[in-house]
Amino acid sequence: MTVDVLRRPALADRRARVAVAVLFFTNGALFANLLPRYPQIKADLGIGNAAYGLAVAAFPAGAVTAGLAAGILVRRFGSARVAVGGTLLTGVGILAAGLADSVVVFAGALFLAGAMDAFTDVAQNAHGLRVQRRYGRSVINSFHAIWSIGAVTGGSMAAAAIALGVARGPHLLLSAVVFAVAACVALRYCLPGPETEAEPAADTGAEDSAPPPSRAPAASLRTGWVLAALVLIATAGTLVEDAGMSWATLYLSDSLHATAALAASGYVALVGAQFVGRIVGDRLVDRFGQRAVARSGALIAAIGMGLALAVPTVPGTVLGFAAAGFGVATLVPAAMHEADELPGLKPGSGLTLVSWLMRLGFLLSPPVVGLVADATSLRVGLLVVPLAGLLVLLCAGVLRPRRD
Repeated sequence: MTVDVLRRPALADRRARVAVAVLFFTNGALFANLLPRYPQIKADLGIGNAAYGLAVAAFPAGAVTAGLAAGILVRRFGSARVAVGGTLLTGVGILAAGLADSVVVFAGALFLAGAMDAFTDVAQNAHGLRVQRRYGRSVINSFHAIWSIGAVTGGSMAAAAIALGVARGPHLLLSAVVFAVAACVALRYCLPGPETEAEPAADTGAEDSAPPPSRAPAASLRTGWVLAALVLIATAGTLVEDAGMSWATLYLSDSLHATAALAASGYVALVGAQFVGRIVGDRLVDRFGQRAVARSGALIAAIGMGLALAVPTVPGTVLGFAAAGFGVATLVPAAMHEADELPGLKPGSGLTLVSWLMRLGFLLSPPVVGLVADATSLRVGLLVVPLAGLLVLLCAGVLRPRRD
């Protein structure tokens, strides 16, 4: 690193970093307020595992349907505005899902929330990468760590509401209003100017020396294979996250007979450990490289959740979800960062493609796990977690080794 890279960021850049962190926090907290309510919604609607899996798949279906439009909106309105607008509409969709009186309304509301979440996801990551380029060093893992804090906060809010007997409507309305206000305040401190603005030369290190926007050579075959592997790595991370979001509470409550409040701890453990992994992720990557960190994390996730499924107990399962969350902590940020710098692609194209395609994991996972659960058991369906770890072990070679 040069002395220029290590200079202190400007005040506006530091404020923008905090603003982006707030956007990641609200994005994690909003949906996490709904997840522990899933068993109650499933019981109220009177649906089986397969129907439930198809219904919750509407969230990633909405994201996949709308995902490619995110880039157009970002270029037209700016990443900060798109992120905040998506946050507001995501809150509306989540509130509607919580109040749904039929499986069709439930799925439709989740479809809307998923579409808006896709806009927010691409936009906040794009703005986060703008901030990272100004800093001249990696900060993207810290943003995703803040997302995990938001998810833990949201899950804890929901668990407390359940324990206190607060109805879904007031609980989710309060959540939507609080986090909408936070996102609107953050918008004021985001970076101004167009998304394609030239960043200061002093802020760009060797790791971030991407070609200028006008340079877009034809993508090579190797670039295509690397992009495909990065999509698989990111998808593996989302498969594990989805297992915690869609099934952890249900598995602990139905299969292991945990109380409603205790059952929510499975998801909270996953995102809490994921937060820890992301907090230390930047240092680990700088010291050992993305490749070694991803492979080690994949082993932790596969072994930890594999043991939890082999010997099913409530404490062991909570620890298993925690191991899975810690293991996949850096996968999605690593895949997005690597894809954003792939040669032969226009700026932002790699990030958009990985963000869009990895959501197929969210789309396919719930119905597949649900069908397997109905045919065998949910315990067998959750084998998707250790299998995701094995997939990362196979694909991690495309990630960067340790740099000198």
